[in-house]
Amino acid sequence: MMTAFTEIYQQLDWHQLAIQINSKSAQEVEKAICSDRLSLKDFMALISPAAYPYLEVIAQKAQKLTRQRFGNTVSLYVPLYLSNLCANDCTYCGFSMHNPIKRKTLNETEIMAECEAIRSIGYNNLLLVTGEHPSKVGMSYFRQHMPLIRQYFSSLLMEVQPLTIAEYRELKKIGLDGVLVYQETYHQPTYQQHHLRGKKQDFFWRLETPDRLGQAGIDKIGLGALIGLSNNWRVDYYLVASHLFYLQKKYWKSRYSISFPRIRACIGGIQPASTIHEAELVQLICAFRLLAPEVELSLSTRESPFFRDNIIPLVINNLSAGSRTQPGGYADNHQALEQFATYDNRSAETIAQIMLNAGLQPVWKDWDNHLGR
Repeated sequence: MMTAFTEIYQQLDWHQLAIQINSKSAQEVEKAICSDRLSLKDFMALISPAAYPYLEVIAQKAQKLTRQRFGNTVSLYVPLYLSNLCANDCTYCGFSMHNPIKRKTLNETEIMAECEAIRSIGYNNLLLVTGEHPSKVGMSYFRQHMPLIRQYFSSLLMEVQPLTIAEYRELKKIGLDGVLVYQETYHQPTYQQHHLRGKKQDFFWRLETPDRLGQAGIDKIGLGALIGLSNNWRVDYYLVASHLFYLQKKYWKSRYSISFPRIRACIGGIQPASTIHEAELVQLICAFRLLAPEVELSLSTRESPFFRDNIIPLVINNLSAGSRTQPGGYADNHQALEQFATYDNRSAETIAQIMLNAGLQPVWKDWDNHLGR
């Protein structure tokens, strides 16, 4: 029995996968579109260049599946950045230790001010984000502040440095519902090229984090890759899909979400190694809906207002809005501290109204306390 996704990953060849994806035929695309239950080979066809002429058909089926599974609802969440301290040196991130930016870690008073500002907007679904600095923003910090934060929100997720099984179990007891952990890229040579110092250099420690989350019984596990970091987004997201399939079979009690972040401008940041056009991004997201109709597909404020307004009614069922990517961004807006520049800077209220005008129902929470969360 497989003990971790690492064993599957090591059996795969990046270049062979690229060749297989690029060699998919129109007939294979049509077969995938007509299938009620897709295989990974079907998914490979749907993200291939051969599927691009079928985009309208794929999108229509993706929208139908989205409405069947999620109705007209779209869940809203917002990130709370607790700290921009980081002990890693990563070429693409504004928090990277080499960047000469002002560093800030929120104290209890500042955290309460942020929570109150976020709750006043209407949010009851929170994502906690930090730079990766285990000694200063690690378990001691989380133990101290998470119970307080949980008092404000009915659901609580984290996007922080990878932790151990025991640490995830401990955080679950004090209010943690879910964890987002993006591999950045599944191409190991590219990963090593962009992670220059710090614990994040360990490719396989990060790759096995979703396994540890599953073993810890975390309710929601979020996957994704940073589009533009490697030179082939199709292979990266085929491997995201492979990772998802493995996790769903082994840790079937957990829920899953997929995100599609693209490299955005930041202090000291890099230019993308490859680009994905917006139509191709629609193709990718819709392919995931056909592959896994029950999985949450998430979109952040990295994308443009025009793109978000058009794809949300189509296939997205989890959305951030009015996001601030710096510590103190809601109660006291410190722009110089941000991780990356958001593209859609409209308020959460504006986004909610746009969804209502499109016949969608914004949902500001994930769980209620009476459900045992």
